[in-house]
Amino acid sequence: MYINLSLFCRAEYLSLCKTRFSIRRWAYIFFFTVLYWVMWLIIAFGRMLDHVFFPGFKRQKVAAPVFIVAPPRSGTTLTQKLMSMDDERFVHSKLYQTIFPCICYQRCFDAVGWLDRVTGRPLTRLVGWAEKRFFGGWDDMHKMRFDQPEEDDGFFVYSFVTEAIFLLFPHVDELWEAGFPDALIPEKRRKLMNYYRSCLQRQLYANGRNKTILSKATQSSGAVESLLEAFPDAKFITIIRHPYKSVASHVSVFYPVWQAHSPDIAKDGPVSKSYARLAVKWFQHLFEFRSKVKPAHYYCIDYRDLTKDPRATLEKLYEHFGWKMSDTFRAKLVSATDKQRDFKSSHNYTLEEFGLSKEWIQEELGPLLDHYALPR
Repeated sequence: MYINLSLFCRAEYLSLCKTRFSIRRWAYIFFFTVLYWVMWLIIAFGRMLDHVFFPGFKRQKVAAPVFIVAPPRSGTTLTQKLMSMDDERFVHSKLYQTIFPCICYQRCFDAVGWLDRVTGRPLTRLVGWAEKRFFGGWDDMHKMRFDQPEEDDGFFVYSFVTEAIFLLFPHVDELWEAGFPDALIPEKRRKLMNYYRSCLQRQLYANGRNKTILSKATQSSGAVESLLEAFPDAKFITIIRHPYKSVASHVSVFYPVWQAHSPDIAKDGPVSKSYARLAVKWFQHLFEFRSKVKPAHYYCIDYRDLTKDPRATLEKLYEHFGWKMSDTFRAKLVSATDKQRDFKSSHNYTLEEFGLSKEWIQEELGPLLDHYALPR
């Protein structure tokens, strides 16, 4: 199982040796490091067992996967949620599957789930309580449940090439490749994509061998070239939301965690600004990517259209890719659209809170704003 050890060691070194000493931060890092390696070894063992008990997964084709890729807070979760209802066509990742990317463990969970159902679902009630207890505070930003669609970022955590490491190691510039895998040297990019392919092969083999992978990963905004190289027949769905809104919201998700382990990190300080720069680079990278992928394999959704009328937006997307909507999926989409119209998020932040400005966004993303007719 692949891990970028150089990134891991660099992150530990920067936090322990190049940052002002803090018992609280050291405690967080120690706990994370122990938990990380325990989980890494457990998953590596499970994936080894897959080769013994489910060797057929290695022959599983990952044909024409669909990647939903856009900067965070751009509507990727809604798009994935809607498209995942087309379960006759797609296989998507659930949270527990990204935490345990092994067929062996998934089969064990299937057995436990069956036992839970025949005994009156006591475990379901316990897990539901735990989800509300530990994930409930994030519901307005990004609702997480173990059995619900989730982005593929969990797969990449074990490789340590993920923006998620910036939660604990907020050294964005020094660990740039973690959030921007296309900046890795070719050899490491190939190793990362080979590992990712093995995760997708397991997902298909375990959950729908003749279906299509539906993947959502915001951090893949910095990995689209690697994805295209590894999956030349892939289809890419991106979403454009005004950077004024998404960049500020992006930083706001990580800031509470920074405050927990490093209260000295200022809300409008260098850490917030460096993380915002990553989001801006993702916008630029995706904008440039349009010319590198076949038009028939690429579709851009306007966030305003998505939130106003999800059904019509997905109908246009399906038409673009030549997919036919089943009556079952269409009915689900109608119901979901009605619910979305009633949803109002209270998660609102401004650029100024994080030491950013509209002028900076305009300077960095002027051509993009003009191309998509986004007001300055």
